[in-house]
Amino acid sequence: MIFGEFNSKGELIFEISLIAADGDMIPVQALLDTGFTDWLAIDNQDALSLGWLREAQRDDMQTARGLAQFNLYQGTMLLGEEEFIIPALGGDELQDILLGVRWLEIKRLVADFLARVLTLG
Repeated sequence: MIFGEFNSKGELIFEISLIAADGDMIPVQALLDTGFTDWLAIDNQDALSLGWLREAQRDDMQTARGLAQFNLYQGTMLLGEEEFIIPALGGDELQDILLGVRWLEIKRLVADFLARVLTLG
């Protein structure tokens, strides 16, 4: 289980670690986006700097900003104490690293704004 926090906008923020191809662990803040239906979204430049392998390209995916193209990478990340190898979408000029709702298929989300409790596990 990992603990998160609500930012000033009320967004759900979790600290995860991205694992580079050379084994380095990079802690990052990730936003849980319930409108994003995959596992992870990351800027292409960040995915390449991690040494993640590009597997394919996905054309014309619908986003809040309209249709976009994404690269598909094989990413490795640490969520709490668990390591996951997941498909990661890479896009240009992504401001945030996004966790998608696919995580809710295997992890339980507790978001209690009144008690200021946010967990994923």
